[in-house]
Amino acid sequence: MTQTTKRAPVETLARRRQRFETDALPHLDELYRGALRFTRNPADAEDLVQDAMVKAYASFDQYRPGTNLRAWLFRILRNTYINKYRKQARRPPTTDSGAVEDWQLAKAASHDSVGLRSAEVQALANMPEGTVRDALMDLPEDYRMAVFLADVEGFSYKEIAQIMETPEGTVMSRLHRGRARLRKALANYVAEGE
Repeated sequence: MTQTTKRAPVETLARRRQRFETDALPHLDELYRGALRFTRNPADAEDLVQDAMVKAYASFDQYRPGTNLRAWLFRILRNTYINKYRKQARRPPTTDSGAVEDWQLAKAASHDSVGLRSAEVQALANMPEGTVRDALMDLPEDYRMAVFLADVEGFSYKEIAQIMETPEGTVMSRLHRGRARLRKALANYVAEGE
């Protein structure tokens, strides 16, 4: 008696590339916004998204269709950011006096893939200094990331927990504390304006 085992058909490289382009590339602008929040620098955000997308493509065969692709991509983005940050922390800082200034890159990078400014970039650019953007950027990284993923990107607690690789309770705690700090910072801003 012979036993036959049905195996899933092996996906061709061309099919995997097509599936990646169809499924993952539409999330590119969302990933860029997330990377910009993590890095606080448009050029670094572009590099981070590129590195994360290369990693996502290389391991796309590990993605299980039917699960949350957006959360999977954000987890790769976050892990890439953490690894890059650790590597940079070990390296001494260097400067190049002939380098392009950050503000020049920010102006050039403030356009989305079709050449128009995204609504988020436009809104952030129109905010006066010292408002929500600065208050968000002043939060500790874990709080900022949780608030950004929940309130800007609209992820659920469960999805944020997967992305940040922490328990849901920790996510809820970080969100609560991050939002409380934002409220306090913005209340101080309003009080100063009066």
